Amino acid sequence: MTVTTRFAPSPTGTLHVGNIRPALQNWLLARKLGGRFLLRIDDTDAERSEERFVDSIRADLAWLGLEPDGAVRQSQRFELYQARFDALLAAGRLYPAYETAQELDLKRKIAAGRGLPPVYDRAALALSDVARAALEREGVRPHYRFKLDHDAPIEWHDLIRGPQKFDATTMSDPVIRRADGTWLYMLPSAIDDADMGISHVVRGEDHVSNTALQLQMFAAMGVAPPQFAHAALLVGTEGKLSKRLGSIGVETFRDNGIEPEAIVALLARLGTSDPVEPLVDRAPLIEAFDLARFGRAPARFDDGELETLNAKIIHQLPFDRVADRLPKGMDEATWQAVRSNLKTVAEAADWWQVIEGPIEAQMADDDRAFLDRAALLAETIDWTADPWQTLTATLKAETGRSGKTLFLPLRRALTGRDHGPDMATMLRLIGRDRALARLRG
Repeated sequence: MTVTTRFAPSPTGTLHVGNIRPALQNWLLARKLGGRFLLRIDDTDAERSEERFVDSIRADLAWLGLEPDGAVRQSQRFELYQARFDALLAAGRLYPAYETAQELDLKRKIAAGRGLPPVYDRAALALSDVARAALEREGVRPHYRFKLDHDAPIEWHDLIRGPQKFDATTMSDPVIRRADGTWLYMLPSAIDDADMGISHVVRGEDHVSNTALQLQMFAAMGVAPPQFAHAALLVGTEGKLSKRLGSIGVETFRDNGIEPEAIVALLARLGTSDPVEPLVDRAPLIEAFDLARFGRAPARFDDGELETLNAKIIHQLPFDRVADRLPKGMDEATWQAVRSNLKTVAEAADWWQVIEGPIEAQMADDDRAFLDRAALLAETIDWTADPWQTLTATLKAETGRSGKTLFLPLRRALTGRDHGPDMATMLRLIGRDRALARLRG
C-alpha cells in the first residue's frame, strides 16, 4: 500500500496557523513513509468559495515548501458524488427529510428543555409515500440525511488519541445534501478519500465526531477507511483556544519577517515532547516525525517562541537563500558578517546602511582626542591584514585604555551603534576611506 495523505482546505479564506499545522503534519507523514501528499480543494460551497483563495492557498503551500504531489477540486467531481448518492439512496442508507431550519431548531429546544441530547428524531422516516408526495406538491424540497446503523458499533484506533468508541444512537443522522442540491462536507469528503486512495488522515480533534460518522459512510460504500489521527488543537499563550490564531496567516508571517523554515520547525514539534530546534534542513524533522509522540494536551502557540526560533534560523541561512531580498550590492561576505545580529532578513538593510553610510556617529566629548589619534594611526596601518587588531593594539599601548573604554568609542564612531557584528569584520567592510572620515568626525 502506498501511503497517501491529503490536505483539504475550503477556499473561503487564506491559510492560517490552525490549518497550516495539519497540512504540515500530513506532508511530514507522507515524506516519512515514502508516500504521496495530495491537495484537495473543498469548493462545493460555490457561494463562499473564491478563486483568489484557491490561488493563495497554492501559493502559501509553495512558500512553506509543502507543495503537493497532486491536486483535485471537489467542484469537478459532482458526477462521482451523484453516483455514490444514487447507490446509497437505493441501498436505503440515505433518506429525504422535509423539516425547515426553524422546525429543527424548535425540536432541539424542546429536547434541551427535557434534558435530552439534541439528536434528530428520524421523523422523516415515518412519513408515508403519500405524505412525502403531498409535501413536494406544496413545493417543499427535501434535504437528505445519512441513516446511521444503530446496531453497528463505531470503533477505531486513533493514531494519536488511541482507542475510540461512539454509540450511533446518541448521534443525529447527518445532513449530507441541502434542499437546493448542494453538498455538505461529510459525504463528499468520504467519497473523495475512498476514490483518491487516502490511507491516512491527520486533522484536528474537533473532527473526532465527524470521523465516527464517516466510518459508517465508508462501511456503507463497502470501502476500507483511512487510518485517522486527531491532533489536539492549538491554543494561544493565554492557555485557551483563541480566535486570534485563526487570523495569523502566511501574509502575517511574511509581514513580520518570519521565515517558512521557522514556521515548519515550530509546528512540526508543537504538541510533542521533542524539543523545538532551529532546523533549516527538514530531513531531521521528517525522520523524527511520529504520530505516537503527539500528546492529547492542547499545543501552545507562542509568538515569542516563533520569533526567537526565526532569529536562530536566519543566523544559519546561506547567502543564496536570501540574496534576492538583500540590498543591491550586498555580497556574501557582508551577509555572513551581519546575519548573526538579525531577527529578520529585512534588518540586513540597516547594517548595509551602517557599512555604506552615511551614519550618525556617537561621540562623548572626552573621546575626541582619542578618536583623533585613532584616525592618525588608521592612516598608517596595513589595511590588507587585520586593521582592527592592529589599530586597537596600538591604541591600547599608547593610551592605556582597555575593554569598554577602548572599544566602545571606536564602535560608536565607526558604526553609530553600541552593539553589532564583530568589529574586525565590520572595519574591513567599511573600508579605509570611510573609516578615516568617520574617526575624524
